[in-house]
Amino acid sequence: MTSYAALRAQLDTLTTEAFRPELAEIDRLPTLDIARTMNAEDGTVPAAVAAQLPQIAAAIDAIAARMARGGRLVYAGAGTAGRLGVLDASECPPTFNTDPAQVLGLIAGGPTAMVKAVEGAEDSKELAEADLTALGLTEADTVVGISASGRTPYAIGAVESARTRGALTVGLSCNAGSALAAAAHHGIEVVVGPELLTGSTRLKAGTAQKLVLNMLSTITMIRLGKTYGNLMVDVRASNEKLRARSRRIVALATGAPDEEIEAALTATDGEVKDAILVLLGGVDGPTAARLLTESRGHLREALSLTRRNA
Repeated sequence: MTSYAALRAQLDTLTTEAFRPELAEIDRLPTLDIARTMNAEDGTVPAAVAAQLPQIAAAIDAIAARMARGGRLVYAGAGTAGRLGVLDASECPPTFNTDPAQVLGLIAGGPTAMVKAVEGAEDSKELAEADLTALGLTEADTVVGISASGRTPYAIGAVESARTRGALTVGLSCNAGSALAAAAHHGIEVVVGPELLTGSTRLKAGTAQKLVLNMLSTITMIRLGKTYGNLMVDVRASNEKLRARSRRIVALATGAPDEEIEAALTATDGEVKDAILVLLGGVDGPTAARLLTESRGHLREALSLTRRNA
């Protein structure tokens, strides 16, 4: 059997690659009918994600435990999957004030692959190992391999290499019984079914991966104390919009008048979490910073310390 025939045989077994005869003439439909069909397809994705919530939650708890000890979260994928990982990682610093080196996205072929396909990059396990070596991956870290098919060598190679280094591993795919899930400590298989366009996994599979990555990063950050209720109290105010949002977050958390909010933010060099602690805990800026350090950044715990010391 030729390598081409072997690859075709593999693709024939994947749900994400299945051909749907009922859509064979979709190009002849009115635009509104195509849009309705596509929208109905997209509507099935949340249910597929819901079926994997226990696996997702278990992975999040394990990730948060590692990150609480100083570990990093690293996404690794090729093509659309890799781009989604890079996107999720890049949004953590402005949203949660994480260090840019704390949540990272690796894409097969490097930064160029974000906007242009890099031929053959996804087929190399060795490339994934080299990328992790360049990061100095340790047992404190977590690697999430992302692949719609669950068979992409780069994603599998990243997970396998990470395991040999003692790191925690998660495999996110959109096919059941995937090699990626089998290689990881935590397998998450969101089976969304065949795509509207045969094999175009940037569609339902991509949407599913985005939803799961949203959960992995967001809920991990909640567990790490990066929020207070549903408020982003670690937001980084790097522009006027975010500075306005910072003031609004302090107002929502404390109910304090504008002049007190401004004074608290000034006393804490604009740190939202510290300012809330100043207002709710009745402490000064340096004390707020110390209490947050003692409570590992958890605002509720820091507030309990102010009440205990009152």
